[in-house]
Amino acid sequence: MKWSDTREIGEALFDLYPDTDPKTVRFTDMHQWICELEGFDDDPQKSNEKVLEAILLVWLDEFE
Repeated sequence: MKWSDTREIGEALFDLYPDTDPKTVRFTDMHQWICELEGFDDDPQKSNEKVLEAILLVWLDEFE
């Protein structure tokens, strides 16, 4: 998984944290959780706010 796999990452976060409201998660925490995902294999420094927002939107969509 790479940072560009926003849908896959968002779905994985929902699967791991189904009871967590994504609106309450700080980007710093979400970044760490993404880097710890099984199968995630990208440079942690390559993320940015735009990518994290895209992932968050997918997670929100799954949550709702």
